[in-house]
Amino acid sequence: MVEAIMINWVYVILLFILGFITYRRKSLDLFGSAVMIFMGVVIIFSAGTNWLLLIVLFLVMCLLATKFSKKYKLSLGEFEGRRTSKNVISNGVVACFMAAFGGYYLPFVGGFIGAIATATADTLGSEIGVLDQEPRLITTFQKVDPGTNGAVSVLGTVSGMVGAAIIGIAAYLLGIVANPVSAILVSIVSGTVGCFMDSILGAVFENNDLLTNEHVNLIATIVGAIVGIILI
Repeated sequence: MVEAIMINWVYVILLFILGFITYRRKSLDLFGSAVMIFMGVVIIFSAGTNWLLLIVLFLVMCLLATKFSKKYKLSLGEFEGRRTSKNVISNGVVACFMAAFGGYYLPFVGGFIGAIATATADTLGSEIGVLDQEPRLITTFQKVDPGTNGAVSVLGTVSGMVGAAIIGIAAYLLGIVANPVSAILVSIVSGTVGCFMDSILGAVFENNDLLTNEHVNLIATIVGAIVGIILI
């Protein structure tokens, strides 16, 4: 028991170090880093360090995808750069909630994976998909410019599904889900459904200034979590 508590506090210290690094590297602003640390601490003491590691994997993949082809994204005006607390909350609050109760209610494990898989698929689909020169609007399938809200592409879709699959594999390896097939299936399906929901909301509501990007991300992760709960 004492050893477990000590390990948890070691992870808290590492979490503060990670928050400092993301702030110094201008990946997150100060409040965004603080929110990330707070959510991480909640996950550590409610669900365990393995659940936190899955969140860290999501963060690392997203930061790498954001930096990928930075010059090209800057030329398109699509480089997001430093993210704020709104980004952190909209992408992570659902997973944090699921983790807080996942140890007491098994379906929330699926919700946790579904929310993270959705956030991962959406971020990788957007950050890598913007490199595809043939994106189409998900509602009309008309060709649109790269980076258009609601645009989908083969490259973006495949990238998102691969990212979701990685989350599923990691969930199994970390012992969050005992069955590898179940972990990967839940992750890919919920991540893909959530990602497409993000695109639909972006095309219908965000393009008409009825929702912000943060609202769209939050709703998409909720949908992904629900799918994960149903499938687990």
